Amino acid sequence: MNLEGRHPSTAQIARFFEWEHLPPHLQTLSRPCGELAEQMIEALPDGPELTAGLRKLLEAKDCFVRAALPPRN
Repeated sequence: MNLEGRHPSTAQIARFFEWEHLPPHLQTLSRPCGELAEQMIEALPDGPELTAGLRKLLEAKDCFVRAALPPRN
């Protein structure tokens, strides 16, 4: 993702959409959110609404990944 020249808040939150480090079964859940985040960053200007939208997408992605984790005993 090219973040050159982007506002620091956009660049800061974008790093949380990386998915390559996750195990394969979690990558399938995280990757679409990361790809959507990248599309939105490319399509929209920096600003509070982009940051808020990315934050909400990040919250959703985190919920999806947590839902796939095995329960603790």
